[in-house]
Amino acid sequence: MKLERPSTLQTIAGLLDAPFKGEANLEVLGINEIHRVEVGDIVFVDHPKYYDKALNSNATIIIINKDVPFPSGKGIIITDDPFKSFNFLTNFFKPFSFNTEQVSESATIGNNCRIHSTVVIGDRVKIGNNCIIHPNVTIYDDCEIGNNVIIHANTVIGGHAFYYKRRADHFERLNSCGTVIIEDDVEIGASCTIDRGVTAITQIGAGTKIDNMVQIGHDTIVGKMCLFAAHVGIAGCVIIEDNVTLWGQVGIVSGITLKKGTVVLGQSGISKDTVENTVYFGSPAEDSRTKMKEMAALRSIPSIIEQLKEIKK
Repeated sequence: MKLERPSTLQTIAGLLDAPFKGEANLEVLGINEIHRVEVGDIVFVDHPKYYDKALNSNATIIIINKDVPFPSGKGIIITDDPFKSFNFLTNFFKPFSFNTEQVSESATIGNNCRIHSTVVIGDRVKIGNNCIIHPNVTIYDDCEIGNNVIIHANTVIGGHAFYYKRRADHFERLNSCGTVIIEDDVEIGASCTIDRGVTAITQIGAGTKIDNMVQIGHDTIVGKMCLFAAHVGIAGCVIIEDNVTLWGQVGIVSGITLKKGTVVLGQSGISKDTVENTVYFGSPAEDSRTKMKEMAALRSIPSIIEQLKEIKK
């Protein structure tokens, strides 16, 4: 999330009532989660295991729970609970509020769109030309929909990220201030959910087609001309390159990359980066030819055991 106006390290530390180290006038341009940080961004870290990753990321300001050495040109803000401090800043710069109108006055809708009367469109939503949006679709604040997009009934675009910190007696949600961008010529089936980025974007590339009941997690980037069958589940922070095909009930873990031309057969689980233009099958998935040979070999085990028994006689 980019700030409407640049701020400074000293100003941000003052908002949090917390000590800081670094040049007081270091420019702050945005707030971002670790996977998407850019120069000028604030990021938080609250576990020693990830200190180095945060301190050496592109972020300029790191909210951290310990006074540690940090690289030149950066600054740190020291708080007891960086997660809570990050949530405070998200709420301060982009407070959540409900739009009380079915179609917000601040939304912009292009020419020749057909939008059902039950559709809910949030604040600052942008919809391009020639779009068709079916009954009971909900498009949350700040989402962008391109031209020639079709969204089928009961789909939700821009829900909050599934991102929680475990406390002693409850889970605390990390507030989402990112958005969703749907590019041109995309079709999204019925009852799909596409979560907004935590602080950046979730993006669906031009020409991609998505079947019914598909879940796409926060900060996932989907390339152009992809094809997802029903019941696909994609976790957060996944990169899916162009021309990827995911068949029914495929599951994708967070933080991996599916390379261009990847095909994943039904009910497979992908847990690591794929190789370009390769077909995968199984859970955990492997090259489909290798996996099929393994399954054939397993099926032959009972007969091999019987043959061994006969030999022993």
